[in-house]
Amino acid sequence: MSDFDRELDARGLNCPLPILKAKKALAGLEPGQTLRILATDPGSVKDFEAFANQTGNELLESSQSENEFQFVLKKITG
Repeated sequence: MSDFDRELDARGLNCPLPILKAKKALAGLEPGQTLRILATDPGSVKDFEAFANQTGNELLESSQSENEFQFVLKKITG
């Protein structure tokens, strides 16, 4: 997926900072918009899965390229 409304660079940050920054970024989006997050923390894979489940937002994509992780979240709730 290459279409997203906003991008968050959380590379170099460790838990819980990528989640906290994503939560703040999502708050600035309208329902239906998407946020792409770039991260390097291996724990972020499970963190973003849990975050999506807990918040009701949709995790559209979760991928890894070498030591970098990419997530795309779709804001569902208002």
